[in-house]
Amino acid sequence: MPRRLILSATERDTLLALPESQDDLIRYYTFNDSDLSLIRQRRGDANRLGFAVQLCLLRYPGYALGTDSELPEPVILWVAKQVQAEPASWAKYGERDVTRREHAQELRTYLQLAPFGLSDFRALVRELTELAQQTDKGLLLAGQALESLRQKRRILPALSVIDRACSEAIARANRRVYRALVEPLTDSHRAKLDELLKLKAGSSITWLTWLRQAPLKPNSRHMLEHIERLKTFQLVDLPEGLGRHIHQNRLLKLAREGGQMTPKDLGKFEPQRRYATLAAVVLESTATVIDELVDLHDRILVKLFSGAKHKHQQQFQKQGKAINDKVRLYSRIGQALLEAKESGSDPYAAIEAVIPWDEFTESVSEAELLARPEGFDHLHLVGENFATLRRYTPALLEVLELRAAPAAQGVLAAVQTLREMNADNLRKVPADAPTAFIKPRWKPLVITPEGLDRKFYEICALSELKNALRSGDIWVKGSRQFRDFDDYLLPAEKFAALKREQALPLAINPNSDQYLEERLQLLDEQLATVTRLAKDNELPDAILTESGLKITPLDAAVPDRAQALIDQTSQLLPRIKITELLMDVDDWTGFSRHFTHLKDGAEAKDRTLLLSAILGDAINLGLTKMAESSPGLTYAKLSWLQAWHIRDETYSAALAELVNHQYRHAFAAHWGDGTTSSSDGQRFRAGGRGESTGHVNPKYGSEPGRLFYTHISDQYAPFSTRVVNVGVRDSTYVLDGLLYHESDLRIEEHYTDTAGFTDHVFALMHLLGFRFAPRIRDLGETNHGSLAAANRGVAEYELSE
Repeated sequence: MPRRLILSATERDTLLALPESQDDLIRYYTFNDSDLSLIRQRRGDANRLGFAVQLCLLRYPGYALGTDSELPEPVILWVAKQVQAEPASWAKYGERDVTRREHAQELRTYLQLAPFGLSDFRALVRELTELAQQTDKGLLLAGQALESLRQKRRILPALSVIDRACSEAIARANRRVYRALVEPLTDSHRAKLDELLKLKAGSSITWLTWLRQAPLKPNSRHMLEHIERLKTFQLVDLPEGLGRHIHQNRLLKLAREGGQMTPKDLGKFEPQRRYATLAAVVLESTATVIDELVDLHDRILVKLFSGAKHKHQQQFQKQGKAINDKVRLYSRIGQALLEAKESGSDPYAAIEAVIPWDEFTESVSEAELLARPEGFDHLHLVGENFATLRRYTPALLEVLELRAAPAAQGVLAAVQTLREMNADNLRKVPADAPTAFIKPRWKPLVITPEGLDRKFYEICALSELKNALRSGDIWVKGSRQFRDFDDYLLPAEKFAALKREQALPLAINPNSDQYLEERLQLLDEQLATVTRLAKDNELPDAILTESGLKITPLDAAVPDRAQALIDQTSQLLPRIKITELLMDVDDWTGFSRHFTHLKDGAEAKDRTLLLSAILGDAINLGLTKMAESSPGLTYAKLSWLQAWHIRDETYSAALAELVNHQYRHAFAAHWGDGTTSSSDGQRFRAGGRGESTGHVNPKYGSEPGRLFYTHISDQYAPFSTRVVNVGVRDSTYVLDGLLYHESDLRIEEHYTDTAGFTDHVFALMHLLGFRFAPRIRDLGETNHGSLAAANRGVAEYELSE
């Protein structure tokens, strides 16, 4: 069986593509005086031009001129112009093969290049194996191989050799990954992993299939079932830190492969690969289940608190007339008492003049029933659903391994108290239970004259635990989303090394003292400038007066009369089917090649099937309806292709291909140079009912739908799109789009609306070298702090130093 090629034909062309644009020709193929002196020693236009072309190719991309090499015309014209030769003479250069070889040998000596040999191949495989343990993408490996050989001044071999080196490196890396996952496993671990492939008792599905099922609704029944899944994963008891020394990309890819395969297919693997795949699935699935448990608990609490708030409002509205009657009654009684005091008459008689004493006594009792807590809060109503929490929270607190930062140690201590109470079946909260975490809002309910109220103590602790998990002050061992914040940071040793080498990837001076001095000086200068302009009423598009800041509204960038031209242009576009348009765009750009197979990286064989699945995603039609509306397609085929070829990373790579194609198109420069961008969220309604999922959006409530946050360049290319979690501010996703897109755009300045900025985003934008220009709503009414506060911050910094 022939070896599968790592690189596609398109990727091969990309790797060794010669420069054709004027800028690239100048950059790569401009001769210096020494080069020209050597070239002029050749006799005849053909020899000078051929010698010069060989010099160019050996410099970049780095390969020798072949007998059948076809070069782009811009290269020939640019080189011929520099060596003062006729471009047409290039056709005569290949007539004598001996001359070409002699020139190549002379140029190898001149450029101090060495041919690629067997020892170089072995060294290259060893080097690529290290990278292949991080990623098995052939294009990245081949690109690194070419760059490494250029640095070592080796003439590049044929791409088939590079492909073979990449393939061997991937095979070696796979074996290393398998060994790293399997060698620490005991016979007991392996037996438990094999058990996952067997049928679950009383069920038609395997343990592994059941364990990987997601919960449907945020309720106590599904919580308890999901807790059982986590307990089952914990029974496997994989060695501590098993996947820590494997790159996350490889571990996740291995887990995804295992997740897409049937238990029967997994069972056919040879032992080492089977156990490695199952171990990766268990590690990743355990983290997923933990995250889903925390999310479910969060949604249940949000649902309970929202329900209590809604009930509080409904009760108040329902009792509005009775409350109004009581207010009017006591207003009359109060007026009578005031008059009685002024006249010195009997106050009790004054009250009875307004209302009989028996009715007054009864009205006081009614008022007590109508009265709400002093803070007019709804927390007391949350206690009505305490039984819902008690059904699952003891089991939840038992299976989650929580850790806390100093700021949340009180909450963690309260959680430990609840665990001990659950273990000992205690009904009463111990007198010495921690209470420092209790906020003033909760104290009237939790701290009572009889002691700590069990119900509200537990609800308060669970609520504060939810908040601490959201803020990162508490994290969960084994979680992916709720893990220790330090895990996201560079190791201290690596940070120190980068700082010593002045290689920190920051756009600012890493010396904090110098940085602060420079920025404070700049701040003083800019404040002085703003003050002067404000006094002279010369601030651009703004006026600063005693009443505040007034900003001149921006004029529309596109004049109204342009709409007529837009309409005329739209009429010129051909009316074609969207399926034909997809085919045409793929012919131009080749974006479909990025939807590679999860397991072996192969391109999809059936392009029509692939584009149909993509179209089904794009118009939210779904695979079932897509299959029904497309002759020759079946749900099974579409489902298989979607499972193995369509993923977030393949969409991202394909989107980058489309963006890059537009970016390189000459016409795109009429809109912009690709250095500025903006981002905003757009909500799309969804079918079904969202209320049962427990997702509540502050703006849209529980109405089903999804919010997509999109980054668009000044050339109108959407280079990043992310699904926004419910209740999360847009600003959370601003930096992700700028940092993690895969296109060739080099964004320098970014615009957002009010929801897209926070102080943190401002700081990180500056730190990473982006100019940030948010459109802040009601800027004139916003409190931006005082200089006194800024000075205090500097003083505190100096003290901390």
